Amino acid sequence: MTLATENWGIGITLAVLGLAIGSFLNVVIHRVPRNLSVIRPRSSCPQCRRTLAPVENIPVLSWMLLRGRCRGCETPISFRYPLVELGTAICFVATFARFGRDWILLPFELGVAGMIALAVIDAENLVLPKRIVWLHLGLVASTMATVAITTHRLSALGTAAGVAIVWCGAFFAINAAAPRLLGFGDVRYSLVLGLLLGWISIPTALVGYFLANLVGVLVTMVLLGLKKTTRDTPLPYGTYLSVGTMLGIWFGADLLHAIGH
Repeated sequence: MTLATENWGIGITLAVLGLAIGSFLNVVIHRVPRNLSVIRPRSSCPQCRRTLAPVENIPVLSWMLLRGRCRGCETPISFRYPLVELGTAICFVATFARFGRDWILLPFELGVAGMIALAVIDAENLVLPKRIVWLHLGLVASTMATVAITTHRLSALGTAAGVAIVWCGAFFAINAAAPRLLGFGDVRYSLVLGLLLGWISIPTALVGYFLANLVGVLVTMVLLGLKKTTRDTPLPYGTYLSVGTMLGIWFGADLLHAIGH
């Protein structure tokens, strides 16, 4: 996964776009679990309710200039805000480095944006909101189908759909047998993750699932070691699925190549 010299202009543009979208994702992450509109009212401090000025809404930079505190009431602003913005920019560039100037980049960038939002929401609230999951699936599926039809890659679309259905069926069975291990939100979520990984290849889908569980095990072990969680604490499996899927998208082919040799 590399970024050719002639593509640096596109990469920088995507990085700036990622910062802006990351800022919007922060609004989604904060408001959707609270059943609030993501459009109105304008962004404000959750503590003092003061409407933020445009200069306070510049991704990453505003947080740094304000030193992580509200300009009005001095309430600390979570580090999650610049982290999501910067992370989205990095993820957009990484996805471009993976696919290059290919129209399939569009559904994958949409997929990455949705995965970031859902990963953070699940980590903070242990829920994958249906309104985001279904919108995420609709956007990825429709743009992927459009690209497949216009670029004559219906076989790749068929494989992606097949993987999505198999993933969903497997997750449904696990949920039915042990709902405490895997919530139904993960069952819905598996459809879009299966589409994204399945488009690349069936082995990549397996790698993504493996990486999701590996990430989950490693994070849980660290938290247990730090005594930040217990064995009975519910796990944000949607977060692990998001991370594993993104790692599978970016590095799955390289990992499979290394295993093959």
